[in-house]
This record gives sequence, structure tokens and C-alpha cells, in this order.
Amino acid sequence: MDGHLPRRGESLADLRARIRALEQKHGTGARRVLPFGAPEIDLRLPQGGLPLGCLHEVAPGGTELTHAAAAGLFAAGILARLDGPVLWCLRGRRGVFAPGLAGVGLDHDRVLYAETANGDADVLAILEEGLAHARLAGVVGEVKRLSLTAARRLQLAAEKSGVTVFVLRRHSADAADEPTAAATRWRLSSLPSSPLPTAGVGRPRWRVELLRCRNGAPGTWIVEGCNATGHLGVLAHVADGQAAAGIERPAAAG
Repeated sequence: MDGHLPRRGESLADLRARIRALEQKHGTGARRVLPFGAPEIDLRLPQGGLPLGCLHEVAPGGTELTHAAAAGLFAAGILARLDGPVLWCLRGRRGVFAPGLAGVGLDHDRVLYAETANGDADVLAILEEGLAHARLAGVVGEVKRLSLTAARRLQLAAEKSGVTVFVLRRHSADAADEPTAAATRWRLSSLPSSPLPTAGVGRPRWRVELLRCRNGAPGTWIVEGCNATGHLGVLAHVADGQAAAGIERPAAAG
């Protein structure tokens, strides 16, 4: 030995490089991903798409029901583009609007509903049970709080089965700052719908915020809500001065 010890940063960098090489050699490094089809979003995500077989949190941007609906439809649009049935856990009889899910490509005959009236603990138990069934495309459930321990359990179960899980968070001012084991954390806000040349209701418009992304980068976009194939449309510009500071203005997605 020459008596020279590598600096800590050098040792860690070398170790990470060796791990990546082993992962590539044995095929364990690449995770399945689902691109949004909008480069402006996909470039912020690891491997160019939403990681599958992971836990994702989606929260509404306010207390209004329109924000909560946007969060649910965002998750539904993603699951609509995956193969297999979807387990959707309901709190009591609040339910979801099945035609709304169908409108973003998630047909009712693909959705299995589980109803509980006993709060977050039952929802989390049903989600974990669903994650044990590898043939599901995904599981969805709404909770008020998601502890770090519960998030880790869901993440580990998702990694084991390869099933994607979406936890819809009820609106909470602290939700965005809470620690989590989720691969991504999103916030959805409903905006006035896209204008039409004639009187009528245009395509929904959302503010999509990627608050946290493991091995990725946060971002904010103004989008048109999921269409009948589950795809978002990123707007090239925002009319009427609705773009806030920090909102990106990318070209429209194909």
C-alpha cells in the first residue's frame, strides 16, 4: 500500500459505479417505467418515465372537490395505460364517479371496488393485500395520513409484486413536507377548462406539480387533463395570465 487513502467522496463514487455495473450485468438496474409521452415531464423522471412497481402519492392542491377529482383522475389515467385489473379502495360510500374513470380510459369492467368504513388503517390493509396479487395493474386508495412506516410497507410490497400503488392523500397543508418512502409525490390542482371556439365545456385543465422524485427532479406544468386514452396534454402557453412564477411553458405533447 502507498499509504494514500481515497477521500470519502471518491470511495462512494467508486462504490456506486461498481454497483451500477453489477446491476447492468445482471439485469437488476433497470426498472419498468411508463412514459407520459410528454418530454417536458418525462425528462424529469428516472429512465424517462413513471417508475412502475412503486408507491406514488398524489394530493389535491386545495380543499375543493375539483382538486381531489383531478388527483384521482390523474392516477386513473396512468393505470388506464397498464394491462390488468385495478383494485380501488373506497372510504365508506363516497365512491368514485365510474363514468369519470372511463373518460380517462379506465373502463369500469377493469375496476374492482373494495369499500371500508373504518378509516386509514383499513384502507392501508386493503392496499397491502392488493399488492400481493401480481396480476393487478395497480391499487388505489385514499388516506388522510400516511406514516413513514406505512409508506415503507407499501413500497416494499410494490417492489416485491411489481404492482403499482397510488395513495391519494386528503388535502393537508403538511402533506407535502412529511417524510415518505414513495418514489414520487405529486400535487394536482384543477384550473378553468381549456377554452373552446364555441360555447361549451372544454377539456379539463390541471396544474401538475412533481414535488418529489427519487433519482429525478421536481417540476410544475399546466396540462390538459387525461383524455380517453389516459394521456395528458402539456400546453405550450397559458392564456389570461394564469401562469404563476416558476411554471414552465413547454411545447404541447404529441
